[in-house]
Amino acid sequence: MPKHAPIVEKLAIDGSAGPIEALVERPPGTIAGTVAVCCHPHPLFGGTMQNKVVHTLARSAQDRGVTSIRFNFRGVGGSAGAYDNGIGESADAVAVADWSRRELGASRLWALGFSFGSYVALRLGAMRDARLLVTVAPPVQRFDFGRLAVPRCPWLVVQGDADELVDHEAVLAWTRTVVPPPEVRIVPGVEHFFHGRLTVLRAIVGDWLVRQLNGSP
Repeated sequence: MPKHAPIVEKLAIDGSAGPIEALVERPPGTIAGTVAVCCHPHPLFGGTMQNKVVHTLARSAQDRGVTSIRFNFRGVGGSAGAYDNGIGESADAVAVADWSRRELGASRLWALGFSFGSYVALRLGAMRDARLLVTVAPPVQRFDFGRLAVPRCPWLVVQGDADELVDHEAVLAWTRTVVPPPEVRIVPGVEHFFHGRLTVLRAIVGDWLVRQLNGSP
């Protein structure tokens, strides 16, 4: 893991609804050409890029030497616009990914998301050909995941079995319909926001990322 804190840059990225508030974090010894775009929970229920699970996903990428970008969806924080039921938010994520390709030379995209952000990350992964995809607590009972295109890349689903908002059995049922199927980790005793278990999440995601980078099955 990096011994020093990442270099942090706050900026505004042009989006279809106006400026998108973003936070770019570059770890020591950054791997050139790769960026992890991290998507936050539902904007109408307090979701922001400062969410602890999203921060943990970003740190998991940084631990692997990959630059992360957290950003606020339209209508959140300093981002312009208004909630758009996942469609406009997906456009925001695409704008961030496209910016990273232009300005950072990031030809390899990792798409990561938590809760509502999982829905957006999955859409982003398909629209911009992600190299890796991580979805944490995907709200399959609230959004129609079954109609989304499936990215042809390694994909990890992490879900707590004590989640009070997302039924882990419904998540398992959905993943069994996906071709090719994602790797699924059901974490015992963990609720939706991973209270007290963020280090467990960081380890799960980090270990999976290492396996993908090393080309291990």
